[in-house]
Amino acid sequence: MTVSAARAGSITREGVRAAFARFEPSAAAGSPAWLRERRRQAVDRFVERGLPTAKDEAWRYTSLAPLEDAHLQLLPDLVVDAVADEALAAFDPDGLPGIRLVFVDGRYSAKLSSSRPLPGGARAGSLAEAVVTDSDTLRAELGGGAPEMDGAFPALNAAFWQDGAFLRVPAGVVLEEPIHLLFVATRSTAGASVHVRNLVVLERAAQASLIESYVSLVDGAQLTNTVTEVAAAEGAGLGHCRIQREATTAFHMGHTEFRQARDSRIRSCGIVFGGRLTRHDLRVQLGGEGASADLCGLAVLGGRQHLDTHTVVDHRSPHGTSRQLYKGVLDGRSRSVFDGRIIVRPGAQKTDAYQTNKNLLLSEGVEVDSKPQLEIFADDVKCSHGAADGQLAGDALFYLASRGLGEAAARMLLTLGFAREVLGHVEPEPVRAELEALLMARLRDGRVAEERR
Repeated sequence: MTVSAARAGSITREGVRAAFARFEPSAAAGSPAWLRERRRQAVDRFVERGLPTAKDEAWRYTSLAPLEDAHLQLLPDLVVDAVADEALAAFDPDGLPGIRLVFVDGRYSAKLSSSRPLPGGARAGSLAEAVVTDSDTLRAELGGGAPEMDGAFPALNAAFWQDGAFLRVPAGVVLEEPIHLLFVATRSTAGASVHVRNLVVLERAAQASLIESYVSLVDGAQLTNTVTEVAAAEGAGLGHCRIQREATTAFHMGHTEFRQARDSRIRSCGIVFGGRLTRHDLRVQLGGEGASADLCGLAVLGGRQHLDTHTVVDHRSPHGTSRQLYKGVLDGRSRSVFDGRIIVRPGAQKTDAYQTNKNLLLSEGVEVDSKPQLEIFADDVKCSHGAADGQLAGDALFYLASRGLGEAAARMLLTLGFAREVLGHVEPEPVRAELEALLMARLRDGRVAEERR
C-alpha cells in the first residue's frame, strides 16, 4: 500500500473525506434523506476540527499518539469471520436469562443471536433494520444530545456507523429479563476501525435491563468507536452495565448519553478490563423534575494500559438526584484519568448530587489524574465531591499475615474488597458473578496480570 493510499483511509481530515466519498454511495442506498444529511454534517464537523490534541482541555492528560501511530483504516475491507457459537461461550455469563444480540465486527448476526419476541410489543434488534422499520423514531432520537456529541469520535461514528442495537420498550411495558448486547471484534478488523451505534428508547413508565459487552477474539490493533444513546421518558427505568474486555492491544472510544424525563431512573455501571487506550465519555441530562441517576465504574489496569473517563451529569430540573462512584485498580505502568463534572442549572433547586473517585495503586509506576468539578447555578442544593488515591494498607496486610494468610492471598483479599463496592452495584446477579470471577483471574498473586486479552 502506498503512503498516499494509507493516508486516504486513515483517521485524518484528508483520510476522512476520502473514506466518506467511498462509503457514502453504499450507505445512502435505502437511507432516508435526513440520515444522509446527518452523515455529511458529521464529516464536516470532523474535518473542521480534526482529532483532539493535548491542547484541548478535555484531552489534556490523554495523548492519541499511539492511535495515530497505529495507522488504522477508517473502514475495514470486511470479510466477516465465521464465528462459532462455542467461541462466544466465554463471554456469556452462566445462568443469564433473557436474549442475546450478537454483532460481529459491527454487524448484526442473526445466526449467533438468541432473539425472540418480547412482551408488550417491545422490540430489540438491528439499528440498520430500524432505519427502515422505525425511521420516525430514529429521526427524533438519534443524535438527540447534540451539541453534547460534537466530539471527534462521536462525529466519526455519526458519519460511518453501519449497524448496532435498537431497543424500544412501549409505555408501561416491563421487561423482566435482560437484553445482552455482545460486540465481537475478529481478525477481519485488524488494522481498522469499527463504528457501532446503539439506541434505546424507553417510553413512559417502561422498564428494562441492558448489558453491553465489548470483546476481542484475537490480539491486534483495532479501534472500536461506539455511541450509545438512551432516551428515558417520564417514569421510565433502566439498569445498565457496560463491560469492556477487549484485547490490551486494542483501542476503544466510547460515548454514552442518557436523556432523562421526569421521575425517570438510570442505574449504570461501567467495567474496564481490556484496551491499550480507552476513552469513555458518559453524559447524563436530568431534564425532568425528580429524575435520578446512579453511576459507578471499576477499572482494572496493568502493563501500559491507559483509561480516560469523563462524566458530565447535567441537572436541569428541580429535585434531581445523582450519585457517582468510580474506582480504579492500577498496576505496572498504567494510567487512569477521571474528569467528573456536575452541573446544576438555574432553577434546578433541591438537587442532591455526589461524586467520588478512588484509586488503589499496586505499583510505584502507575499514574492517576483526578479532576472532580462542580458548577452550581442554584442556591438550594446539596452537592459534594471527593477523590482519594492510596496503596494497600500495611497494617491490614500485617493483620492478615498474622492470621496465616500469605502475602499474595492477603493482597488479593484486600483488592477484592476494594473493588466489590462497585461490583455490588452490578445487576443481574449472573453478570456480577462473572465479573468477580474475571477480577480474580486478573489478580494473579494479588497483582494485575498483563494479559493480552
